[in-house]
Amino acid sequence: MATTPAQAAEHARFDALVAEAAAVCVDGWDFSWLDGRATEQRPSWGYARAMADRMGRARAALDIQTGGGEVLASVPKLPPLTVATESWPPNIARATALLHPLGAAVVADADEPPLPFGDNAFDLVVSRHPVTTWWAEIARVLTPGGTYFSQQVGPASVFELVEYFLGPQPPGTRGARDPEKARAEAEAAGLEVVDLRMEKLRTEFFDIGAVVYFLRKVIWMVPGFTVEEYRPKLAALHHRIETEGPFVAHTTRFLIEARKTEARKPE
Repeated sequence: MATTPAQAAEHARFDALVAEAAAVCVDGWDFSWLDGRATEQRPSWGYARAMADRMGRARAALDIQTGGGEVLASVPKLPPLTVATESWPPNIARATALLHPLGAAVVADADEPPLPFGDNAFDLVVSRHPVTTWWAEIARVLTPGGTYFSQQVGPASVFELVEYFLGPQPPGTRGARDPEKARAEAEAAGLEVVDLRMEKLRTEFFDIGAVVYFLRKVIWMVPGFTVEEYRPKLAALHHRIETEGPFVAHTTRFLIEARKTEARKPE
């Protein structure tokens, strides 16, 4: 069957969008490339602003899994001692270049226990979207009375997109990253959870290039994602977006704040 001019134009647009998204750099944690191509509703609590407020009152702070350092660099006033950890070499270089001029040190860390710091080293520990939260280590490096403040990915986040490519996921996978599990783990490590909130947020992808970029950058969504392996599904999704409008998914985020209880003085 001959290809119509409309089909040829759609195929050409698909190839151009995919090629563009496959070539762009995905280092760091800056999603500005998606401006105008995808939208994500933001949580009501304003993590970066709330984190900056806490940073302004801290003496020594640690940002775990800082990515490219973009969120930490947005803080107007860093504590006198500010340290960030990161494991991925391209992000380590990016964060170092961004944060060193601001007076923050970047430490290469494998994101596995133990954290490379002594006990009671920081009165504030923060982390935005950590892959794993090592609660016992966070409790160890916090000073008595110190605070852990984190925005994390919640359960089944953007799973409309995940399940489009991978098919239905088992309940254990869909239920992972439950905020109540985070509460239990924090309390088991000796921390008092003083705030815990979750929101479900609308996310839209306006073209297939945005999907490709997102899956290349957020690599745990569709593990091992490549354009070559998923080209037929990408082409079908491109047609769907072109004919029906944006692909809609839902992001889940939760905010958790936990405090290390003050050591009791002997009576």
